[in-house]
Amino acid sequence: MTIMARLYANENFPLPVVEELRRLGHDVLTTLDAGNAGKVISDEAVLAFAVALKRILITLNRKHFIRLHSSNCDHHGIVVCTIDPAFGAQARRIHEALDTSGPLEGKLIRVNRPE
Repeated sequence: MTIMARLYANENFPLPVVEELRRLGHDVLTTLDAGNAGKVISDEAVLAFAVALKRILITLNRKHFIRLHSSNCDHHGIVVCTIDPAFGAQARRIHEALDTSGPLEGKLIRVNRPE
């Protein structure tokens, strides 16, 4: 059975992927939805916002959030993705990763574009 996730999409995350994740049943809050777009918010503050809302952070900003995860696992999950112009396929890979990862509390998962 698929467990639908509560996600917070970082500002650089593609809207078509967000829309497909929503179609797949996930609750996705974007930076724009939250009123945080264009505010140049630090990565630490982005993660703290996701934590406060008990949401899994989803981002293309892999390097910085992998580093943040390494120094602090006190979060509801981080999904780092590679850039993929095949938005529907990317959303389905994220959906599958969320479905098969078990509880994401304190975990980081990587969803990479196929080679």
